[in-house]
Amino acid sequence: MRTPEVTIIDYGVGNLLSVQRGFEHCGAKTIVTADPKLILDAERVVLPGVGAFGDAMLALANLGLVTVVQEVARRRIPLLGICLGMQMLLDESEEFGRCTGLGLIPGRVIPVPDKTQAGDLQKIPHIGWNSLVMTKEGEDWSDSLLRDVRSGEAAYFVHSFMAVPSDAAHRLADCLYGGHSLPAVIRRDRITGCQFHPEKSGPVGLRILRSFISQ
Repeated sequence: MRTPEVTIIDYGVGNLLSVQRGFEHCGAKTIVTADPKLILDAERVVLPGVGAFGDAMLALANLGLVTVVQEVARRRIPLLGICLGMQMLLDESEEFGRCTGLGLIPGRVIPVPDKTQAGDLQKIPHIGWNSLVMTKEGEDWSDSLLRDVRSGEAAYFVHSFMAVPSDAAHRLADCLYGGHSLPAVIRRDRITGCQFHPEKSGPVGLRILRSFISQ
């Protein structure tokens, strides 16, 4: 049986080693690269990321990889954005002023509310384990990366901003924070974004990674 391959984009932003180890633990061969040809020839592509949206987009642009990632999506190569990588899939972000994203899933990146729905102050960033909740529009996970996850199982989050798709149909799972529904998993065609870190989310995260490498 052929070993599945995962190509992880290395653009100088984020802890690639933990992502790489997560996929290798699931039985995948990993390629960590910024080479456009290797990325476009990939079976599956992962866009990781931590830090500020604008800095990450600039790093991607400086390597000539913005159009490469857009071409990956156009070719329908399975694409997974993790944490900041999920946010970059959208049209734009409000972090430190307006910044243009990849435009692969219509929507905007906005701050996580700093008050609960009851009006009390809440901690920002949103850090820690939180349950994945099935959305009304995403009520069937059977054909998604969440097919082996049950609504209510928890994943590990670290973020101050949230990616909000314009079309609710692209919102597959949420998490609740201070009574607010924060997008946790978004999807359009063969593009999926996880706001949490699946590689740090124990058995639940590994099931998601295995679902990705089986595409």
